[in-house]
Amino acid sequence: MERTVNPAPRLLPWPSPDGKPCYLVADHGGTRLSRLADDLETVLLATGADVPALARPLLDDPASPPTELRFAGLRLAECLTDALRAAESRGVRLSADE
Repeated sequence: MERTVNPAPRLLPWPSPDGKPCYLVADHGGTRLSRLADDLETVLLATGADVPALARPLLDDPASPPTELRFAGLRLAECLTDALRAAESRGVRLSADE
């Protein structure tokens, strides 16, 4: 009898409604939910590449209003969180492939 190896759970790029990590367990990466997660990771990383360039002028201007600086800081933190989640997910999947 052949032994079945369970794949490692994939960390999805969105949290649960209560803020906890969401995972997907699938036999292969071609599921609809897996493709949706891939597409969302791509969008999140592209947004993360754009936001720092948009925030830089605001951060460089000493006269920037505190509320705008706070908004920029929150968006930068969101982008970093998204990028780290995508990197963790991809790192685990790369390790599982080896």
